Amino acid sequence: MNRFIAAAACMCDSGAMKILLIAPAALLLSGCIVSKIADTAVDVVTLPVKAASAGVDAVTTSQAEADQKRGRELRKEEERRGREARALAERCRTGRLLAGDICPQPRR
Repeated sequence: MNRFIAAAACMCDSGAMKILLIAPAALLLSGCIVSKIADTAVDVVTLPVKAASAGVDAVTTSQAEADQKRGRELRKEEERRGREARALAERCRTGRLLAGDICPQPRR
């Protein structure tokens, strides 16, 4: 066993063995490095495009967004009118009318 360890230690000290171990590792890692550099280059190239499109999106309103905004405004207006109608009905029922209140005539 000791001879095997001594032989392995001797082989690792030789320059040829180091080259045989380092060369494949360098080749394998070079793919990772090239891939990372390519990814970074793509990010650098697409960054201005992404920034410009984000700026355009922030400034412009799509038709769907405009429709949603209009729908919210209509719902809020309907809620406000409903509150006012209930308040008018309550004032008419209790007789505490405000100037300009017109109570509907009771149905017979």
